Amino acid sequence: MKDITKIKVQGLLDEKWKDWFDGLDIIHEGKNTILTGNIKDEASLHGILNMIRDLNLKLISVTKLIGLLVLISISSLVSAQQKFTVSGHVSCAETGEALIGSTIYVEELQTGTITNLYGFYSITLPEGTYSLLYSYIGYQDEIIQVDLKENKIFNFELNPAPIEMDEVVIRSEAADKNIQEAEMSIVKISPKNIKAIPVIFGEQDIIKTLQLLPGVNAGSEGSSGFYVRGGGADQNLIILDEAPVYSASHLLGFFSVFNSDAVKDLELYKGNAPASYGGRLSSVLDIQMKDGNSKRFSTSGGIGLLSSRLTIEAPIVKDNGSFIISGRRTYADMFLKLSSDPLKKNTKLYFYDLNAKANYKLNEKNRIFLSGYFGNDAFKFDDFFSTDWGNKTGTLRWNHVFGNKLFLNSSLIFSNYEYEIGYNVSGSMINISSGIRDWNLKEDFQYFINTKNTLKFGVNSIYHTFSPGEIESEDEDYFNSTFLSKKHAFESAAYISHSVDLSNRFKMTYGLRYSNFTSVGPDTVYSYNDNDEIIDVETFSKGEVVNTYGILEPRITLNFIVDRQSSIKASYARNAQYLHLLSNSSTALPTDLWISSSKIVKPQIADQIALGYFRNFKDNMFETSVEIYYKKLQNQIDYQNGAEIIMNKKVESQLVFGDGRAYGTELFIKKRTGKLTGWVGYTLSKTERSIDEIDDGDWYPAKHDRTHDISIVTMYQLNEKWNLSASWVYNTGIAVTFPSGKYQIEGNTVPAYTNRNGYRMPDYHRLDVGATYTIKKRERFESSLN
Repeated sequence: MKDITKIKVQGLLDEKWKDWFDGLDIIHEGKNTILTGNIKDEASLHGILNMIRDLNLKLISVTKLIGLLVLISISSLVSAQQKFTVSGHVSCAETGEALIGSTIYVEELQTGTITNLYGFYSITLPEGTYSLLYSYIGYQDEIIQVDLKENKIFNFELNPAPIEMDEVVIRSEAADKNIQEAEMSIVKISPKNIKAIPVIFGEQDIIKTLQLLPGVNAGSEGSSGFYVRGGGADQNLIILDEAPVYSASHLLGFFSVFNSDAVKDLELYKGNAPASYGGRLSSVLDIQMKDGNSKRFSTSGGIGLLSSRLTIEAPIVKDNGSFIISGRRTYADMFLKLSSDPLKKNTKLYFYDLNAKANYKLNEKNRIFLSGYFGNDAFKFDDFFSTDWGNKTGTLRWNHVFGNKLFLNSSLIFSNYEYEIGYNVSGSMINISSGIRDWNLKEDFQYFINTKNTLKFGVNSIYHTFSPGEIESEDEDYFNSTFLSKKHAFESAAYISHSVDLSNRFKMTYGLRYSNFTSVGPDTVYSYNDNDEIIDVETFSKGEVVNTYGILEPRITLNFIVDRQSSIKASYARNAQYLHLLSNSSTALPTDLWISSSKIVKPQIADQIALGYFRNFKDNMFETSVEIYYKKLQNQIDYQNGAEIIMNKKVESQLVFGDGRAYGTELFIKKRTGKLTGWVGYTLSKTERSIDEIDDGDWYPAKHDRTHDISIVTMYQLNEKWNLSASWVYNTGIAVTFPSGKYQIEGNTVPAYTNRNGYRMPDYHRLDVGATYTIKKRERFESSLN
């Protein structure tokens, strides 16, 4: 007589589920369901119990009938409820670099997880034997067999896959991740792709590559500033190893400060960023530096038309720690010194970047990282004029794993930006300087509950110091030095977010962030009348609260997977911004001034909704997407006509405030594989502002409003030696304000203005082409010309 197993669950199942359970009989008993039949072995039983769990049914009992005897299979019931965790790190076998976003897939359960920013993963499974598939695009897949009877740690290394001529890819994550993941409005580009795209003067540039994507606009020709979905240039949070970079440009915007040789990974969120990010309205650009080669010593570099670069990587202790040092410098000033013209010979013109990072693995549960960036621009024209500006950042991080499921990253972060401009006035140098400095303490937790649920939560607090301006004169008899008082503020936040797979087709990520901004003394606060005259002065002592704001920022993203090739996504996000950049230019300049929220300058707030349809074709060779968005902005800043920003203690009186709105459609088509790869992007959008003091409160175009924005990028691998590339961009001209006339007041000529941004510059288009020739390519050495 066959053994019969009886499984009792709470809830009712229809007969249509019979085929799912290997033909077991389904019997209803009150509000419960009983499944009975012959179950061949223990593995089959585990499979049935896993399906019961996936259907959110509560298991009551498992009974095995052996002949005419009835035995309670206690061991089966216990084993079905026991779960264990497999965790560890996934890295590159050649360099030891963590592989961010690599996939760990359980074939038997058709579920899995991905690694976080540090290559860590955790997956909890019922007791049993499983095949774990480790994969990462561009690397060879690896499968291991796991007999899971206890918690296990597997640190896995993947080997780079040999690239065949017909297998060129332009992405470094799962081929259908754009369909399967809940996140939307996100851009990921690998440093290898950045190096292949032609840009001005042949200099590889991260930000200029991002400007070629839909929803991201350049400020002006050659500018490294960018605007995302109608937001301002200051509404982008740019972070390098968690440290904010306040000025991301060199040479007045022609190049960005990021050396692609030192970059491992980057992500651009165009709206609904995870709740762990905050402080800006429009986007987050998160850049991760390389950790350094922990396997062997290596060097790389390049010589360009304007600059040269060199990178050194090596182990501190093989497989346990490493470092990287990467530098870049221009050399125009060296050629100027060869000139016989005294003015040119005494001219100084250069910029440099230095990236450095070290990490060390203390044990399986603990790892520390120390990274820094130092960059500077210098220009001096004999003894007549000079300017210097630059960023400094530093990040100290500690990774700790509690048990097998809870991952902690603790960070102490420093960031400093400052500029100085010198003028020779009647033989005396006058220097003007300004800047902003941050200290930030962060605690970020990631809890891997199970394969369907991940929880993230954390806190952080930033101490800002604003230096609005100083004027120092070499000759006090000619010009008195002036110092505007520094301002201080705390910006703190707490957040929690939950990613959940509600079913095989429906996924959701939702979260809540609470941010608080508190200005503290010493400070002097002015009040103004309608004529911008000071009518009251209020003084605050050191540590005294000047003003405070607190804002709740909810966020949610939904993903409905239509089939294996397509999905529909929707999102909503609220973001608050307490720091503001004052600039009269359409491009980033070193003289732009960062100020804090105050009693007069309220925090900016943005509410954005987005809806998108995503579809892949030909086994994920082609990615396509269409996204529409609407963004409502509050407390937007504009300027009175003729506003004075530099060294103005009454700068708040030069500002006007109102609302904004931005809406548009983004179309994206990408070819991922084959000899010919690339993408086409198109954005149709409108960005407007409404301020009572400007044009009687009517809506007018923002200065970065672009109706049409088109980009076409192609890369073609001709053969093993030659790689060709080209990019073409077209966009509507920027909105500008020109004087419509002039009039005299007490002998002074004053320009007269009509509608704000009522004129358009001509439409703009540009074609860039590039070619790379690989001279030699060996196992440990490669050289090329481009």
